[in-house]
Amino acid sequence: MKDFVESRFVKEVAEITANMYRQGWDERNGGNISYLIDEECVREYFPTDKFIRDIPLGFEADDIVKGRYFLVTGTGKYFKNVIKDPEENLGLVKISEDKKTAHLLWGYRSGGKFTSEFPAHLMSHAVRLKVNPSNRVIMHTHPTYTICMGACLPTDEVVFTRKLWKSNTEAVVVFPEGIGVLPCMICGTNEIGEATAEKMNTHRIVSWTNHGIYGAGNDIDEAFGLIETVEKTAQIYMLTLGHVVNEIPDEVIIGLAKLWNLKMMDGVIEGE
Repeated sequence: MKDFVESRFVKEVAEITANMYRQGWDERNGGNISYLIDEECVREYFPTDKFIRDIPLGFEADDIVKGRYFLVTGTGKYFKNVIKDPEENLGLVKISEDKKTAHLLWGYRSGGKFTSEFPAHLMSHAVRLKVNPSNRVIMHTHPTYTICMGACLPTDEVVFTRKLWKSNTEAVVVFPEGIGVLPCMICGTNEIGEATAEKMNTHRIVSWTNHGIYGAGNDIDEAFGLIETVEKTAQIYMLTLGHVVNEIPDEVIIGLAKLWNLKMMDGVIEGE
């Protein structure tokens, strides 16, 4: 069988975590990623009935993720180290039939486990798979300007989305459904996972006030690009805060949506 450490899945995660660390978004052990992989791909690397050990999930997952395989960053692991030692910092797991356990097939070499936010990832995966079966990646990171923006605005997703759309013409094109916003909550809990998953019914990206962002995408590039666009736009907003003369007119935002045949989030732009 092939060596999984040489797989495109491991290489993609290793490259993007190194990039996110260089961006300054994932200090210390901040951030986490989970990547859904099809069983036929896993079979190229492993027998799917042999496991290293079992790891309790800490909750009962949704039926839609039962038996599915996920490549997940490890708890307490630094993004900057993934590219140097993937097998120490990543793990490939299969969700058990009872949906309460993850079977470990590869990784977490020193006895580690998946990120404490993996339950939140699984909840978001379950929702996004129902909304769009092509969504395979959930990405959590701590982009600086997005966190700053959340600290300066009310926890109102219409307000947050409007500020972004009015700051960068690319914003409405990349995330026409807007951005979900949660108040400051205790991270690593099922409660914040459930709240995030609820927002994922209508948004691919959710801001955790005072903490970071959750993004979903069909692949690594799409999830990263979504977060990257939000962060770039938040940077524009924060750097120009209090000095804006040329704000993007509502009619231009509406025109962009019509040009690209986009369904915009309701209530953000008047006359839309």
